[in-house]
Amino acid sequence: MAEDLVIDQRNREAKYQTLIKQIEGLLTGETNQVANLGNVAAAIKETFPLLWVGFYLTSGEDELVLGPFQGPIACTRISKGKGVCGTAFEKKQTIMVPDVDLFPGHIACSSKSKSEIVIPLLDAQSNVWGVLDIDSETRNYFNETDVNYLERLCNWLSNQRSAWS
Repeated sequence: MAEDLVIDQRNREAKYQTLIKQIEGLLTGETNQVANLGNVAAAIKETFPLLWVGFYLTSGEDELVLGPFQGPIACTRISKGKGVCGTAFEKKQTIMVPDVDLFPGHIACSSKSKSEIVIPLLDAQSNVWGVLDIDSETRNYFNETDVNYLERLCNWLSNQRSAWS
């Protein structure tokens, strides 16, 4: 297991390219879902100046429950269709919010959060099994580069999940 990440600091895209390769290496051979998601959250938070990075996992058909994360204390349960996470869960699509204060029904787990991106984790039948939720203290922090690489990462995680216990 790696103790430190080696991240290319040139630009956001270079950071993602090196980060994702290292995440793939870190998770290869590990079958515990909690350990894997915890390390993914830590690796992303260590690479970028973010407030909160974590996973919410489905509980039944209509609720997300807090999973592994890095950052301040978070909301424990989120209903389908509520807030950014619940909306991504319901719509099965990535939601990027430049200013959370302008998102109708935003759930403020932390008043420090100013922008957010949520990527659904889909199984082979396109059912949501969780979401990756990332918050920044900076408005307009996320862009299409984040969408592109985080969706790739979440697709890879979903493909690996069948081997996890």
